[in-house]
Amino acid sequence: MASATRRARFTPATRGVLTAAVSLSSGAAAMAGCTAILGIQEPADVAGGSVDGALPGNAPVNGQDSGAAGGDAAEGTDSSSGSTSDADASGCEAGAQQCSGAGAVRTCGSGGAWVGPWECATGNCTQGACSGSTPGTADPSCQDGGSGVQSCGSARESCCVSLEVPGGTYDRTYSSASDGGAMGATDPASVSGFRLDKYDVTVGRFRQYVNYLTVGGGAPPAGGAGKHVHLNGGLGLADGTNPGQFESGWDSADWDSNIPTGAGAVATWNANLVCDASYATWTPAPAGNESDPINCVTWFEAYAFCIWDGGFLPSEAEWEFASAGGRAQLEYPWGSAAPGTDSSYAIYDCDYPDASGTCSGASNIAPVGTAQLGAGTWGQLDLAGDVFQWTLDWYASSYLDPWVDDANLGSSATMTRTLRGGNFAEGTSVLLPEYRYEFDPADRYHGHGARCARSP
Repeated sequence: MASATRRARFTPATRGVLTAAVSLSSGAAAMAGCTAILGIQEPADVAGGSVDGALPGNAPVNGQDSGAAGGDAAEGTDSSSGSTSDADASGCEAGAQQCSGAGAVRTCGSGGAWVGPWECATGNCTQGACSGSTPGTADPSCQDGGSGVQSCGSARESCCVSLEVPGGTYDRTYSSASDGGAMGATDPASVSGFRLDKYDVTVGRFRQYVNYLTVGGGAPPAGGAGKHVHLNGGLGLADGTNPGQFESGWDSADWDSNIPTGAGAVATWNANLVCDASYATWTPAPAGNESDPINCVTWFEAYAFCIWDGGFLPSEAEWEFASAGGRAQLEYPWGSAAPGTDSSYAIYDCDYPDASGTCSGASNIAPVGTAQLGAGTWGQLDLAGDVFQWTLDWYASSYLDPWVDDANLGSSATMTRTLRGGNFAEGTSVLLPEYRYEFDPADRYHGHGARCARSP
């Protein structure tokens, strides 16, 4: 099914602060009923498809939809214990998840057979999904101390904290009820559980990667690295536009040239990452903005960094699922509260740091985690505002369905990749979870950053 989506496309000629107007057309129809979801965690205070206010302590919500049709019990799992039953013999519904013991989870593949199990990163599985978070202190970009590495957010915690996002089904094209639109069921997508980092990649973390590549003797990712190896028996995400095809991972032959290495490449990185002298967050030597989100990164650099750091880029469907709160399909990642101008919910519209609405430089970009009230359903911060985040997919002007652990992995007619999440200079329209944005994967812009995803 194809339907219109919120989108904007900016070309390399479009420099300076983005002020493009965003058009919205939605093919969403009134929802006739709830879509049954497997193992999804929902906000405890969902009412009318939205959650008001922030989650206490930015912690994942533990409420479960325990009686939904198509839930764990219907798929052959005792939702209270995660044990399997004889129903497994009759197959399963693609995208379904169930616990395999106390600390592992398995997923139903596109062929209707269970694959896995794989161990939960946290060692905990409840009601068909991994739960909790990992501290991230062992991730390569956060092993060393210092600003932008071990001091993020109000908790001054590791900048590599990664939070579990239980899988489920949602509608990619929708207009939230609180926004005056009808909740729709037009473009369903199912995603399996995964981890999504709490914070955008910081300057300090990216500096560790540049040091690894230049003075540390490092190299671009190995060929085939960066797959969602917990899916489809290790094959990764399915290519939704090419049936029977799966993730290729890093393409060494075509992409290595985008990742400069060796001591002589220090100057290249310093020049590339200052794509805009006024708004770049990178500095050749550590300065006062190590906790700011890295910007001016290309899709190739974002992907390569996440692979080196033990993860991968999230698919567009995974990213939106986390931002929308799954089937709650929130107006904003935090719920329906207006974002305001005090930067407590989101860094946007040039309102940081003084609510002036005027952008003057990199000082308008906030350290990651500044907007504490803007936490998403599972605890991620800055899913709306500060910098856009690259996703794995090529951009497609319309969605295809059904979409079960899929991504657009083939190509795009415009040869652009998809970004999500809005940035520090744009208005409220780009903060909406369903907002889409496309850009050439090799180009740079001061509103582009990254956030890594990881296997559960």
